[in-house]
Order: sequence, then C-alpha cells, then structure tokens
Amino acid sequence: MDANISSRINLMRILLISGIVFVHIPFGTSESPYLGSYGTLDWLRVFLGDSLFRVGVPCLSAISGYLLFRGGLEKFDYFKTLKSKAQTVLLPFLLWNFGFLALVLLVQRFGIGFGYFPDIAGATPREFASIGFAVEDWPINLPLYFLRDLLVCIVLSPILAFLVRRYPKATLLCLFAYAVLPVPGVIVLKKSILFSFCFGIYLSLNRVDLKSLDPYAGYLILAVFAAAIALTACLYTTGPAVPEWVEMLRNIVAVSGILGSWALSEKLTNTRFGMRLAKGGGLSFWIFCAHFPVLILFWMIWNRAGLSHYPIFYFAAPILSFVILVASHGFTKRAMPRLYAVLTGTRGSKSSAARQHLAPATANSSQTEYSPQQR
Repeated sequence: MDANISSRINLMRILLISGIVFVHIPFGTSESPYLGSYGTLDWLRVFLGDSLFRVGVPCLSAISGYLLFRGGLEKFDYFKTLKSKAQTVLLPFLLWNFGFLALVLLVQRFGIGFGYFPDIAGATPREFASIGFAVEDWPINLPLYFLRDLLVCIVLSPILAFLVRRYPKATLLCLFAYAVLPVPGVIVLKKSILFSFCFGIYLSLNRVDLKSLDPYAGYLILAVFAAAIALTACLYTTGPAVPEWVEMLRNIVAVSGILGSWALSEKLTNTRFGMRLAKGGGLSFWIFCAHFPVLILFWMIWNRAGLSHYPIFYFAAPILSFVILVASHGFTKRAMPRLYAVLTGTRGSKSSAARQHLAPATANSSQTEYSPQQR
C-alpha cells in the first residue's frame, strides 16, 4: 500500500475515534443539550455529539471495506478472512463486551448501576443475548455495535462485493437510500455501516485513485463543516425528538463525512501533529473499546458525589478519559503484551507490524435510562 495512503488511514482512525468519544459523553435528563440550559455550550454539544462527529462510524466502515478488498476480488480468500477476523474483530468484541457486562453485573449485586444500565440479573435469556452478543439490540458496551455490524458485513462480503462489481450504481444507490430513509434496520444495527462498507469495496475493486480529490481538499472540508453547522441548527431547533426530514439530513451529513474526513487527512498527514497521530497503532482501537466504560464510571462518580454545573463534567470527563486510556494502553502493552495482543486483535503489536493495515477500523448515555436513541 502507498505509504501516504497508509499513514492517512491510521491518522483518520485515531481522529475519528477520538471524536466518537465526544458522542458518548453521558448526561442526564436535566442536562440535555436541547433544554438550552447552558446556552452556547449546548449548541456546541449538539454540534460535536449529534452532528460533526457522527461521521466517524461511516468513515471507519468505508476504510474497513476498502482494506478488505484492496488485493482485488480474485485474491480474496473468504475462509482465511473469516479466520483472521475472528481474531481481530470477534474475539476483542466478546472480551470487551462481556468484560464490561461482568463488571456491571457485579456492581448491580451491590445495588449500584441501576438506571445507568439494564437490569442484568433480571434479564431474560433473549435480553441477555442482545446485551452480550448484540443479536437484536445494542451491546452493554454501546460503541461496540460497530464491531458487531462490521462482522455482519464481513460475513456477507462475497455477496456485497459481487453486487458492487456487477451492479455498482444500483447497489450503492439502494444502500444509500436504505441508510438515509426512515426505514427499519435489517441485519445491521446502524444502517449507514452497510452503505459505507460497500462504498469502500467499490473504491478498492475499481482501483479508484484516493488522491484524486486532494486538490479540492479545502473545499470538501468547508462543505462538510458547513453541512454539520446547518444540521446542528436544525437539530437544536427541533430536537430532541426530531422530525423525519431532520433525521434524514443527519444521515446524509454522516455519510458525506467520508469525503470530508479523507480531505482533512490530506491536510494533516504531513504535519508533525498528524505524523505523530498516524503512529498510534493499537491505541485507536484501545480507545474505541474502553472509552464508554470509563465515561460511564466518571458519570456515576459525578452523580454519587452530588456535583452540579454539568459544563465542568463535559470538559473534564473526555480529558481525564484520554489520560487514563493512553496510560492504560501503554502500561498493558509493556507489562502484559500477550493480553494486549488479544484485547486489540494484534493491532499495534510487533508481530502484526507487517499486516497492521489488514485489520478493520473501529466505531449518549444518561443516568436515567439506557436508550438506543443515544447511540
């Protein structure tokens, strides 16, 4: 792979996943940004959490689809791919989700955590399957729905690749409509993932020059940024229960963020800041899998302490989370390399340096309810 493309992909991963952290900063009913209690800050919260950083999941899905078929359909080994993804996607998903599930079950036995999470002990087998395996609903470690949907796309990848190669326009148009229109999701929990994954396949199979839009990078960045601002205005004036047309607009902006994010990587990749981020290795995956439990822990402590003035929490929680996540990542990588390799699906380990770009890319809670509306 071209070194510049590889560097930009790694850069996008860490930036997008860092943005996803802001999507999942928890809040209670009384702290909803749509109440306007904190003025400009509430507008900023809607802009970052419900608009701009919603581009993360579609972009990461497109990267995964692109990398999966970068060798062409002829060289694609389906069963070898399934074996590889069982290690790099499925196993980390199970470990991170069930590890958090076990922790929640433990604290609920001491009467802690109710209202933040579903009642694990009282869950039916079907509910437990959804919480643990994300069969029908969001997993307990909420952001991991992306890994769940990514696994579905990988299992379906031969069919998706065939359709994209044989009927590219019709396939992408149908999946785009499926992602945008207010129709119920089937198979995947997040509809935009299916379209974005196939868009990545299209780019890979057709050997599209990923640098062809670089001369227009500035314009693309401004366009997506302006669209995110316009979306924020619509959300802020109509939310939280937004009408269907606003939800469709949000889906369109999220998907269009693929081009904007890629354009941004062109601007940053040759900067000192961008070059350092591009060397993140397994850190981005670590942040993706661990940030939600850390944020919820801070939210529980905040409420237990009876603290007020939510703006302090909003800014302090992500900063402290990044500090803890970076420190824990470095410690685990040095002190427990085998455990680290398992938890990150061998991302960032020395043994996987030669194939670090094979691995798929990765990924609002409230005190009062655990709601899919906050995904």
